[in-house]
Amino acid sequence: MSVFDLTVTDALLSTTRAVRKRLDLEKPVPRQIITDCLELALQAPTGSNRQGWRWVVVTDAAKRAALAELYRKGVGTYLDDAYHEASASGATQDSRVFDSARYLAENLQHVPVHVIPCIDAGHIPADAPPRAWGGLMGSIYPAMWSFQLALRARGLGSVLTTLHLKFADDASSLLGIPQNIVQAGLMPVAYTIGTSFKLAKRRPLDEIVHWDAW
Repeated sequence: MSVFDLTVTDALLSTTRAVRKRLDLEKPVPRQIITDCLELALQAPTGSNRQGWRWVVVTDAAKRAALAELYRKGVGTYLDDAYHEASASGATQDSRVFDSARYLAENLQHVPVHVIPCIDAGHIPADAPPRAWGGLMGSIYPAMWSFQLALRARGLGSVLTTLHLKFADDASSLLGIPQNIVQAGLMPVAYTIGTSFKLAKRRPLDEIVHWDAW
């Protein structure tokens, strides 16, 4: 018998959405909430138990505004082009996603907390094969997802974004991030407007699962 309430656990796992338009831009987020969620994130598995993760939590308004500018520079015309393409093709869910992504790009500076998860890449040589970088990111992504689940359980939301990484060096200069530390993304964090989220539309499991052979 499970030691967890599967109804609650399954609801948490299946309704932790990428939240953009429903981020509450007005309600302050207590520092303790962030630290509590990060403490839980540190229990995630990490390659060779290196625990090379680092977390930069940005609440300063001027720095959030600067990060938002870097984000918009990284976006360029990508989101507008993708939105119009999805709308023209009738891909309703995709068009909603890109529309909400455009909203976030316009309002990122107003999201009360920006969390930049990072990983120490000091042991990865510059000419390392792609699998080495895959392993490195595999050591921070589980912790990022744990952080997002912990937020959801407390009535907050987030979304993993990577569009500012085109200007990661500028972000590192802004925040004093050392050269050997690699940014894995940027997660805007806020309370959500309402806490009821639906399951997302996904492809049938039978279309994507292969048993014993492709």
